[in-house]
Amino acid sequence: MDGAAAVAVAREYASGVEVGFIDADGVERSGPLTCWWAEPFELALPVRPFASFKGQKNFTGEYWAATSRTQVGYESWAERDAAMALDFDPAVVALASQPFRLAWTDGERERRHTPDYFARLLDGTGVVVDVRPEDLADEATAEVFAFTARICEAVGWQFRHLGDLNQPYRANLRWLTRYRHHRCHRAPVADRLREVFTDPLPLLAGAERVGDRLAVLPVLYHLLWRHELTADLTTAPLGTATLVHLASRERP
Repeated sequence: MDGAAAVAVAREYASGVEVGFIDADGVERSGPLTCWWAEPFELALPVRPFASFKGQKNFTGEYWAATSRTQVGYESWAERDAAMALDFDPAVVALASQPFRLAWTDGERERRHTPDYFARLLDGTGVVVDVRPEDLADEATAEVFAFTARICEAVGWQFRHLGDLNQPYRANLRWLTRYRHHRCHRAPVADRLREVFTDPLPLLAGAERVGDRLAVLPVLYHLLWRHELTADLTTAPLGTATLVHLASRERP
């Protein structure tokens, strides 16, 4: 489908959907989604505050995204982990939390939905992300997510429903996020690590070939975060014996 046809489909399918958002300058805007779908929502401010109060059962906070160098809000540990995973994804170049509110009429019901995240990919594609563990996704939630997915398809976005990350992957990402900031990069050490791990080696053995582990390991973890080095993060916790090797393609 060419660009003109895609826009025509979007206008037909999503014509009844309104979007409200706060742009990067703090200006509140709203109108038909078909008029605003090309807005850079990855730069939008949250459309609602992240509440925090005594006795609160969920956990709110902010995650610093290395991808966009911005604070990204979350309202649960699952959302925090989802932000972390999106930040780690080499295809994601920008990320915003609660970027807009969708409103539509379903029969006689007025419906509203605020997605959890909006991400922008390297190829320019927009991605709308909703986070809900599978055991908490009831029928009503599934209905809203299905509608949101159809709207996203109509305007050329992707839609992702993220649940809980598996335990080894979650633990490994939480560890690597400590080293996501560029201050962990040391060019001479990084260059040597790329040489040493051209062929797979155990993590600690390779690090000690480069120098003192206390100086080398932060750089090694930073290169893992940047996907310049790679290891299996999904089946077991990172450890001294984890095999690490140079990635075939480096992250920009």
